[in-house]
Amino acid sequence: MVLIYSALSLVAASACEELQAGPKGRVIEVIDGDTVVLDSDIKVRLIGVQAPKLPLGRDGFETWPLALQSKQELERLSLGKNVEIRYGGARIDRHGRVLGHMFIGDEQIWAQGAMLKEGLARVYSFPDNRFCLSELYQIEAQARADRAGIWDGEAFYAIRDGAKPKILLERLDQYEIIEGRVINADRVRQRVYLNFGKNWNEDFTIVIERAGLRRFEDAGIDPLMFENSLIRVRGWIEQQDGPRIEVTHPEQIELLARL
Repeated sequence: MVLIYSALSLVAASACEELQAGPKGRVIEVIDGDTVVLDSDIKVRLIGVQAPKLPLGRDGFETWPLALQSKQELERLSLGKNVEIRYGGARIDRHGRVLGHMFIGDEQIWAQGAMLKEGLARVYSFPDNRFCLSELYQIEAQARADRAGIWDGEAFYAIRDGAKPKILLERLDQYEIIEGRVINADRVRQRVYLNFGKNWNEDFTIVIERAGLRRFEDAGIDPLMFENSLIRVRGWIEQQDGPRIEVTHPEQIELLARL
């Protein structure tokens, strides 16, 4: 275990050199698998990952599978230890939480990488926080291969088939990872549609709006290139003429193969 976490600290050091220094402190409370409180009363949300969620006082909210285990793992890693927060984009969210990557103890264990390694979080990015994602994806992919944590046959976190829109509609308003073939890519004015079926009234679609298209352009990526490709996309399932995900930045899409 020490060797694994030492390797994670080395990955973080090489992958995230452009992160900016943030607050330091001691972790006095772990709220869930991606949120901690420092002794300065700063609440920190580990950016770049999403851990299984606990209700945390929300009426009618059902605990996600492995949420307690995720919290316990982050407690084991960080509770009572000195940490350093580093910024890679927006620094504060609308809840007043600090957004950053957390490095634990003298070993500088990268909390995000460690939680992904154990299969107790998924990669979860925002358009204003996109540092270190390539490395986070690599760690998540290895955890899936190892069937660690949420990837060990847990249906709640299964990768969905983009060719099965009825099943996707059952996951409405949920954060999902979806794989499938883009059979058609089309630009209509300031919007791009990546269609996974021939019937746009029913089939799964990725939508990229104007702001998202600017980020693709800045990254030198034309989303029309995904036509006839096998991709993996992650985001929140919405319904509008069938299930869809709005993609706001290129890192939400992984190119798996060109067909």
